[in-house]
This record gives sequence, structure tokens and C-alpha cells, in this order.
Amino acid sequence: MDKKKIVFMGTPKFAVPVLEMLIEKYGVDLVITQPDKKVGRKKVLTAPPVKIIAEEKGIKVLQPEKISNDENVLSELKELNPDIIITAAYGQLVPETILEIPKYKCINVHGSLLPKLRGGAPIQYSILEDHGKTGITIMYMVKKLDAGDMISKVEVDILDSDNYESLHDKLSIAGRDLLKETLPNIFTGNIAPEKQDDSLATFARNILREDEKIDWNKSARQIFNQIRALDPTPGAFTYLDENVLKIWNSEVVDLEENFSSKKVGTIIKQDKKHIYLLCGENTVLKVKELQISGKKRMPVVNFLSNKKDYVGTILGGINE
Repeated sequence: MDKKKIVFMGTPKFAVPVLEMLIEKYGVDLVITQPDKKVGRKKVLTAPPVKIIAEEKGIKVLQPEKISNDENVLSELKELNPDIIITAAYGQLVPETILEIPKYKCINVHGSLLPKLRGGAPIQYSILEDHGKTGITIMYMVKKLDAGDMISKVEVDILDSDNYESLHDKLSIAGRDLLKETLPNIFTGNIAPEKQDDSLATFARNILREDEKIDWNKSARQIFNQIRALDPTPGAFTYLDENVLKIWNSEVVDLEENFSSKKVGTIIKQDKKHIYLLCGENTVLKVKELQISGKKRMPVVNFLSNKKDYVGTILGGINE
């Protein structure tokens, strides 16, 4: 097969296995990624994972603030005249002026089974919405977000033991493998793209601060899913004595009692290693790991080492 000129657009850890595969199998001529960002409490300027890999391999990197109106990027791409542009979690909408440049068009490695969960947070929403499976879709890019014709798909099971991080890592590898399998067919024309049914489309907007706060009126299963979907970042939180309390690891349990006289968010039981919280619909959440404001994550056994009896304490409290 002739050497193909490939441009890769991606930013976070999710995109790294895809980029590494492309470098190894085909070579990559140019990488476009998001600008470096200030990270953490100390606001350290940090390069995206994709940039780090590209620079290690000696590949030129462009980091436009806004690709939609960056003339330098557009002229560089026109001059390079790539055969294909491949994106994976790039984080910006790519304009039509760029989409129409490559011979084999622009394709995207998306972390859901389209048309479900278009948008920037499909992995989190697949857990939040309690899907039993999700997957990867490779599709052509069009002006409208994640709405292009689908080229290939692979399913990935979501287990109750999965959190955002574990599912992210499974999907990242699945995306790499599916692209490795799909690209030769794109280059030979051995594909049958399928239009998306827009009437079946759902959306996964980026996670907001309000999505992180636990609403104890929801069922224990819904809260369990929220905690998993936001682990390890940004975390699901509530309040204990007006201080932020993040809950990291939990399990839905059946205590076979009626707690309807108690308020949701109440700690109804504790043992040496767990606290048990009343949720909506008379359901109960067993908490195994949490984080007090200003401290590191800890098992509940450490939290309870002060020998304090928390039974009857109500979590939430602020602005409720």
C-alpha cells in the first residue's frame, strides 16, 4: 500500500493508543491537539498526553486555541494535503473548510454506539444512564456534532465493577483495535457506510458541577452509577456538616427494612468498615470509600477510626 499522509487530531489519554498505533503502522505527518492547560492547585502548565507522545516521536504539533478560525492551521493542512484526517477526543468542532481537504475524508473514533450518546462525555453518560453495554463507532465527520455516516462499530460490556477510568481504558483500546481493522478497508474502498437515524440520537453533554452533586432523592442504583461515572474525576459529592464530602466507592444493598419515616441522605447504619445511607424509593447505599474536604481518599474504616457514631446524621444539607 502506498504511504499515506495522515493527520491526527486528539488530546487526552483516550486518544494515545490510537495515535501510537497510527505511528507504528502508517506514520503520522502532523498532530493537532488542544493548547497546554494549567492543571491542579498549583496551576502547572501541562501538555496534553497526545502532544507528549507526538513530540517524543519527532512529529510536528499544532495547538490552535480555536481551530474553526485559525488560518495558519488551514493553510498548513492545505499545503500538506493529507490523505486522511483521523480524530479521537480532540475536543473542538472541526470546520468544513478542513473536513473537505483529505482524499479519504475525516473520520472520528467516538466512544459510544452512535447515534446514542453524541457529544463530549459519552463514557460518563453510558454509566450514568445504566447502559449494559457501550462501544466505539468510527464514522465520517460532518459539520453537525457526531452525526456522520458510520463505518464500523464494536461493542464493549459495562460491568457493575466498572468506573469511568476502567471503562475509558477498555474503550480506548477497543478504539485503537477497531481503527486498525477499519483503516485498510477505508483505503481500499471496501466499506458500506451507514447513515445515522437522527430520531434515535441521544446526547452526552460535558459534565457540569451540578452533575457532581448527589441528590439523595434518587434511588441507590442511580447514585451508585453517578459515583462510578465520576470516578476518578471529578467525583460525586455531598455535604457533611457543611463540608464537601466525596463518595468514591459504594454498593447497593437491601436491608429489608422500611425507613420511610427517615429523611433521605440519613446514615441509617454503620459497621466497622461501612456507612449505610438512605436513598430515594427506600433504597440503601453502602459506602466503602470517601474523601473529606482537604484530605485524600480513604476507606470508610479510616473515616470511622474516630469512634464517632454517625447514625442519624443527614448528608446534603447545604441549599436543600
